[in-house]
Amino acid sequence: MGVEWVKKSFLVILMMLLAFTMSACGNTSKAVQKTEDGKVIVDFWYALGGNLGEAVTQMVDEFNASQDKVHVNAVYQGSYEESLTQLRQLAGTSNAPAVVQVFEVGTKYMIESGYIEPMQTFIDKDKFDLSQLEENILSYYKVDGKLYSMPFNTSNAIMVYNKDMFKQAGLDPENPPRTFSEVSAAAKKIRSHFGTNVHGFSVVTHGWFTEQMIANQGGLYVDNNNGRSGEPTATSINGEEGQRWFKWLHEMKQDGTLGDYGRAWDDHRAAFLGETVAMYLDSTASLAGTVTNAEFEVGTAFLPTADGMDPQGVIVGGASIWMMTDIPKETQNAAWEFIKFTAKPEVQAKWAANTGYFPITKAAYDQDVLKDRYNEYPQFLTAVQQLQNTSVTPATQGALIGVFPEAREKVVNAVESIHGGADPIEAINKAAEEINAELENYKRVNQK
Repeated sequence: MGVEWVKKSFLVILMMLLAFTMSACGNTSKAVQKTEDGKVIVDFWYALGGNLGEAVTQMVDEFNASQDKVHVNAVYQGSYEESLTQLRQLAGTSNAPAVVQVFEVGTKYMIESGYIEPMQTFIDKDKFDLSQLEENILSYYKVDGKLYSMPFNTSNAIMVYNKDMFKQAGLDPENPPRTFSEVSAAAKKIRSHFGTNVHGFSVVTHGWFTEQMIANQGGLYVDNNNGRSGEPTATSINGEEGQRWFKWLHEMKQDGTLGDYGRAWDDHRAAFLGETVAMYLDSTASLAGTVTNAEFEVGTAFLPTADGMDPQGVIVGGASIWMMTDIPKETQNAAWEFIKFTAKPEVQAKWAANTGYFPITKAAYDQDVLKDRYNEYPQFLTAVQQLQNTSVTPATQGALIGVFPEAREKVVNAVESIHGGADPIEAINKAAEEINAELENYKRVNQK
């Protein structure tokens, strides 16, 4: 009996040692992969489909053709959420990528995941000049002065409106509304002129816009300087800034000027292109398609802000590129060459011209391809000016929380309840309680 127990114990210990050894292998567990002609292979996961995805592969193809040391293999992983789920499952294995695109609200999760090597490591080693990049964009991905990922596709939220409908309703198409009350007044005029089948205003049911509207008033999403000076313990979305936003949505819903086109971004865009809504909030990333496909003149404007308040600016949206830590140094160095390529002025100018995203590099604005695009579509300049007018504060840097996808879902449910007739203050307070519960659970699970 004693001998059998010793044997079993020895086997258990041996298996534990083997597992520890395998997990400790880290960088050495994944060999450098090379093409037949000796180029280092860099697997790059991205999460942009359609025309945006085509622009990604075009950029990758141009990098591969520009040199003979590295070959980037771009692999589409579905949506941001799907890509991050896949990364969670495969990180640390031979099937994980070297570089991955992750949406902005995954920042805190990625920093704490143990998957990544901070971009600052390569910036310092290579003496890469960060001053050539837009500080208002870098500020989101910097924590304690360290850049963890390289901004890739960057957008912000703007208001889009139908200039022709404005003219027909007696509104000034060159002077779009800038405040909550001005939007409401314009929406009522639109509805009065075109009838009850047309809505004056809509916003996709997505948590991002609540984040933007709170930040534009200078409000925080969570405590501890939006989670940037310490672990957040409570949300602030039901403060006065969030309450103003929810009350305004409720008022427009009550008077019939707010259209409900659901959670799908394309449904709001279709309503706008079909001229059943005259104004709506959208991401700059889709602006090119909207302007091109519209059979009327499209106008763009800054995000409206609460009456009597100066706009503080916007939080950047989109995604950034992250470097994995458990890959060979040779692969990391090869991936860094690709990442530097993506930030070149001529590359950023072409990327911005083709997609509608912002260039992250200041000198990109001097490139002819982008100048020509902005001359053809001056609507893009609204978003550029809005970003450049943004004051960098903890509010506009954006929140760092580990449960952002879950928090956004709570906010989405709250906005949907307003469309269903709920009291706006009760709705936002309920969302705040649910987010606080998520924050508490995250803290408990991730206590070190």
